[in-house]
Amino acid sequence: MYPPPSGRFLPTLVEAHTPVTVVQLHKADGTVVELEHTAGSVTVDRSQAVRRTATVTVPDTSLIPRTPSEQLAIYGARLRIERGIRYGNGTIETVPVFYGRVDAVDGDPDYGPVDIRASGLEAVVADDKFVSAYSTRGGVTAVTAIRGLIQDAIPGAVVTSYAVDQVIGVRTWDAEGDRWAAVQECATAIGAECYADADGQFVIAELPDMLVAPISWQVDAGERGALVSASRGYNRDGMYNWVVARGENTEEDTPPVTATAADEDPTSPTYVYGSFGRVPTFYSSATLTTTTLAQAAANKLLRDSLKPNATADLSSVPNPCLEPGDVLRVTYASGDRDLLQVESFSLDLVGGDFTLACIGGREDS
Repeated sequence: MYPPPSGRFLPTLVEAHTPVTVVQLHKADGTVVELEHTAGSVTVDRSQAVRRTATVTVPDTSLIPRTPSEQLAIYGARLRIERGIRYGNGTIETVPVFYGRVDAVDGDPDYGPVDIRASGLEAVVADDKFVSAYSTRGGVTAVTAIRGLIQDAIPGAVVTSYAVDQVIGVRTWDAEGDRWAAVQECATAIGAECYADADGQFVIAELPDMLVAPISWQVDAGERGALVSASRGYNRDGMYNWVVARGENTEEDTPPVTATAADEDPTSPTYVYGSFGRVPTFYSSATLTTTTLAQAAANKLLRDSLKPNATADLSSVPNPCLEPGDVLRVTYASGDRDLLQVESFSLDLVGGDFTLACIGGREDS
């Protein structure tokens, strides 16, 4: 969860309050323009290569580039969006919910409105395909390799790691290869994932373990609760409970390594020897040159898949601090409780619903 700006921020979300959204256009020429807006949303989805996308509708038709100089100011421009609260005394507190590249600007040039579409900075890295073969250096760690891949595409990009770093095998990607896929391959080697956060900074981290991670937000039904509605269900699409990770590096002439990770908890609905059945998946990468690396990759991929006994779609009061991977404790009107992990959500910029898709639900005793 993004740190709330003060101790009163989260409690105020479930009370009557005035929401505030600030949208800024950071033009390529260095100027910053605050945009009046009439509609828009930010979508955040951990399952997508580009985690955050945004759309904003504005009345200002001057934003449609008509001349070469206007085009230069828009091409490469960035969009920053913050969401927060205006308190009764007029004080405003906001947190970032999006920072990314402007992809498109279009609308009626005479009357408007104008729609702006933007993507998180992963898109900048992904678009910078390798124009020639690209290789990591011998003895390089995963974090160093990731930082090099990202900063080659975005000089000066901030890359912060919370993962345990290790030396990975030399890896060469062919010309025309996907640079962002290369970033994720290096992150998987140490059991982590990489993404651009709401501030436009790149983060390398493991997906929090729902069983031990702290509760990020309490979502309760009732008059003073955050929960508006909920839908619970079960879906085994895309699930597997057995991962085999292999590594063989011909560039370094290292011997093959293999590791497996399986759901071996007899009390789990996806127990590998239970009624769910055995559903294996396989992964291989030249970055995996030790059993330790192969095991970290297998464990990471297994965590990505397992959804112990439920999925849930929640509608709640908007919480702009939430991030994918955050653990929620949800209390329904019946008194039943779940621990759920945020997978994706959509935040309306001018009101409306706040919907969250969650995974890994389990009854919280």
